[in-house]
Amino acid sequence: MAITTYKDAGVDIKKADDVLNRIKHNICSTFNPFVLNTIGGFAAVTEIPKGYNNPLMVSSTDGVGTKLKIAFNANKHDTVGIDLVAMSVNDILTMGAKPFFFLDYFATGHIEEKVYEDVIMGICDGCTQADCALIGGETAEMPSFYRDGEYDLAGFAIGFVERDKIVNGTTICEGDVIIGLASNGLHSNGYSLVRKVLFDVHSLKLHDIVTGLEIPLYEELLKPTRIYVRSVEQILERYTVKGMAHITGGGLPGNISRILPRGLGAQLNVPSARIPSIFPLIQEMGNVQFDEMCSTFNMGIGFVLVVNQNESEAIMNLLEKYGETVFLLGNIRKVSGKEVITISRIS
Repeated sequence: MAITTYKDAGVDIKKADDVLNRIKHNICSTFNPFVLNTIGGFAAVTEIPKGYNNPLMVSSTDGVGTKLKIAFNANKHDTVGIDLVAMSVNDILTMGAKPFFFLDYFATGHIEEKVYEDVIMGICDGCTQADCALIGGETAEMPSFYRDGEYDLAGFAIGFVERDKIVNGTTICEGDVIIGLASNGLHSNGYSLVRKVLFDVHSLKLHDIVTGLEIPLYEELLKPTRIYVRSVEQILERYTVKGMAHITGGGLPGNISRILPRGLGAQLNVPSARIPSIFPLIQEMGNVQFDEMCSTFNMGIGFVLVVNQNESEAIMNLLEKYGETVFLLGNIRKVSGKEVITISRIS
């Protein structure tokens, strides 16, 4: 009987090691002074960042969802790693926390070195944008568990905030204003509906040039999620921000309502000119109602801040200085019924 090896069973440990050795310097380039060991150990060792008097640790975990299907079919894997980082670091940012550390999980049936390398390089890119260190991760090769050419991703972010500077929405009051920060398009939510409308119903192809879009369809669908960390941190250092929301699954109503105190709601005015063309394309092709669009997609708004009206103009000017496209999205009002979020589309 021939000797059977792990590689014969479908697991090639050397492939992952080869990729990590090639891009080790890229991973280490994300390290900050608080990382105390290099990659390759059984666990990551870090210090609690200095300069805090009473720090709270804030953590989040997320994935990329069925957007990965677009990456598989387009054979383009260099942006989903940015999505992975963005989904978690933007979440902990809503609490006023600065992200410091990130860990990833990559699982596949068989490692394809170029694909794996592209994904990890994207994660490094995202961590660089968020100023956080990629301190560890797990690569799982599981034959027969995933379809050929497919993989799954999960990410984990850790940040810190001073106890007296945590942002949780409790101080939001009537008359406060909501500032919207533009998204990069779909980001990483609603792709099950996107795929149904564009591919199942209308049989579009990923490389199609669709009327209304300036780039091939696959490029539009794979635009990476914006990371808002650097620009919003500038605001947190200078102004009082009462609440923040990352607009992901559940869209505008589902996410903004999560930060509002009882008895308060929001009147939102979404300018049609601010809605990227991919959204009306999906709405028209799928005959999707506007309310359904708003509760599924970000509609061109990736992140929101709730601030005092008197400081809103200065905050918007500073956000623009740091590269954000911003606009007044709405205001906080008292409510007595169940309809907490009211959304109007304006020209």
